[in-house]
Amino acid sequence: MRNDDLVLVTGATGYIGGRLVSRLVEDGRRVRVVVRSPQKLRDVPWAAQVEVVEGDLQDAETMNRASEGVSTLYYLVHSMGSGRGFEEREAQIASTVAKAASQASVKRIVYLGGLHPQGVKLSTHMRSRVAVGDVLLASGVPTIAFQAGVVIGSGSASFEMIRHLADVLPVMPAPKWVLNRIEPISVRDVIHYLLGALDLPEGLNRTFDIGSGDVLTYADMMKRYAEAAGLPGRTVLALPVLTPRLAGHWVNLVTPIPRAMAMPLIESLQHDAVTAEADIHEYVPHPEGGLTDYRAAVDLALNKMSAGEVETSWAGASQRDAVADPLPSDPQWAGHTVYKDERTFRSSAPAPAVWKVIEGIGGENGWYSWPVAWAARGWLDKLAG
Repeated sequence: MRNDDLVLVTGATGYIGGRLVSRLVEDGRRVRVVVRSPQKLRDVPWAAQVEVVEGDLQDAETMNRASEGVSTLYYLVHSMGSGRGFEEREAQIASTVAKAASQASVKRIVYLGGLHPQGVKLSTHMRSRVAVGDVLLASGVPTIAFQAGVVIGSGSASFEMIRHLADVLPVMPAPKWVLNRIEPISVRDVIHYLLGALDLPEGLNRTFDIGSGDVLTYADMMKRYAEAAGLPGRTVLALPVLTPRLAGHWVNLVTPIPRAMAMPLIESLQHDAVTAEADIHEYVPHPEGGLTDYRAAVDLALNKMSAGEVETSWAGASQRDAVADPLPSDPQWAGHTVYKDERTFRSSAPAPAVWKVIEGIGGENGWYSWPVAWAARGWLDKLAG
């Protein structure tokens, strides 16, 4: 694909889409994005370097206009909605996009779906993602449908769920699916494959499994995260009585992750998610330095979240090293949350005398107000780890 060919990205305000557009712009590609609310791009550094089409993917007129002159179309949208008609609505959106791409003679569609086993009953969201891929593959436009498992990177919903649960719970009751086999993949490797799709042979129309080669259980992922974060060892209890629905409520209760997002994430973990083939490497070489294993992906995510790096890395000279950074479009509960309470009181007492009083707070001396309440709070802190 030539650099002056036009690339259309749907889902540009999402986790993967935002990072992909950043890399495409950095590589000198001509990029067009479709967004329902352009104001969501207000704080994104590349906003002025891309063509923005305002509209809804369900609207045929919008997609016909957006697809004009496009060489490659990235389909990176999948809602976390639910309810009656959810699957039909997702399939209809994919059909509208595919029809517009066909009429505009788009040369390739690139889709990111989910790893899943064959011959089992899938969750609603995973079944919908598979169906969307099938619609695109049958569209008549050559389609590359990547299938990935848990994506690890600071700000990704999957990583944030692991992080919040491990940070909060030294002992975690969980459904039995925590013992299923999962092959995670770092967000930088996902972006590597998505970019590599630009130069695949014309006419190629198939799925490709992508992963890290590092197969773990979800319980192992929790424990390795805790180790990387310097936390005490975590215990994960697999309980057969915990259904996905109950687990979704539990995650929502103990973490900032909304139940509407926790539910599909949990449901997608009910089965093994491991690559069945590695054919992509016949076309796209491994990333420089090789694939990123789970522990390395966690270390990278934690490093990117450390103070002072998140905001400056976006504007840095080397955005290739910043693929896993939280972006303005990431959910507000991603990354670190810091609460600051500043109070000022002026005293004529010398500083050493004041500091001696401060050092005496808590411990054997207790607190200066509501001692029973503070004792209860201390026990709650211990129970929460």
